[in-house]
Amino acid sequence: MVRSAVAATATAGLLLSALAVAAAPASAEATDAQPQGWPHRHWSSTADGFASLSGLGNGPTTGGAAGETVTVTTQAELNAYATAAEPYVIRVADAIEISPKGTELKVASDKTIIGVGTSGEIVGGGFFLGAGVHNVIIRNLTIRDTLMPEDDPDDKDFDYDAIQMDTADHIWIDHNRLTRMNDGLVDSRKDTTFLTVSWNQFFDNNKTFGIGWTENVTSQITIHHNWFKNTVQRNPSADNIANLHMYNNYMEDATAYGNYVRGLSQGVIENSFYERVHNPYYTVEGELVQRGNVTRDCTWDEGVIREQGDAFDPRDFYRYRLDPARAVPALLGEFSGPQPSIGT
Repeated sequence: MVRSAVAATATAGLLLSALAVAAAPASAEATDAQPQGWPHRHWSSTADGFASLSGLGNGPTTGGAAGETVTVTTQAELNAYATAAEPYVIRVADAIEISPKGTELKVASDKTIIGVGTSGEIVGGGFFLGAGVHNVIIRNLTIRDTLMPEDDPDDKDFDYDAIQMDTADHIWIDHNRLTRMNDGLVDSRKDTTFLTVSWNQFFDNNKTFGIGWTENVTSQITIHHNWFKNTVQRNPSADNIANLHMYNNYMEDATAYGNYVRGLSQGVIENSFYERVHNPYYTVEGELVQRGNVTRDCTWDEGVIREQGDAFDPRDFYRYRLDPARAVPALLGEFSGPQPSIGT
């Protein structure tokens, strides 16, 4: 990544400030690993977290890496390659207007849909991954703008999601900017599993990130290094998840609630930063382990359960390395969302 000396100096200043605070003895995350590779981070083309594992006869998640690379600039081209039986790496090189508004393009297995630098946008629509779809990467895109003002405030009549998944597996959603959709930004439904959601921006939305719509407790999901800003509910709301691992996320100005570990979910939340959030993290019946998190100017309802039970140890499944919680806002301000160096 090429950046000006002024930008580099500003970023370094933000980091030094964050790390100085993180080093204070009272900080729960002071003994965790320092951010690696700042200010230059290398973005791997392979998934991490639960999407990196094998299971259900599939995995790890590689998307369309086994197939041809194509570049699209129209809805017709994108739809043709996304629905094809063969694997493809599909580069979105421009803003594609989706018609009719709210259409969710169906995505078949073994696909990578990736924005070229910061130019790839899906405007007025989104993607749908149905039952049996597996091995899909959606990366480095801006997906935006299906709001229907006549449906405010509940957004119940127009189910226009940025990314909806129903019983899919081995999915990696990475470095996208998702904003202003009439329903969810991401809906992970009906036992979708082996899912990793990383380095995304979830901005300006009501129903942000819903997980569940099932009585089964089988899904395994990793959510890390995401920036939630100006959202209301479902940040996420995670219902009946066997293993929910959230770390190094930044939540800013969420008005209804933050991370809600619902039903019989087992959740681990680590080294995340919450600012002006009501009920930043909580559970009712589930198990929730939280450690190393920082809250600033947040509010809590009386009697909210912030932690209970032992949940699970994420390192029993995969390796990962934590950034200090107090460095997370600066880190995500620099590196979340579409990146100029990805997809080019």
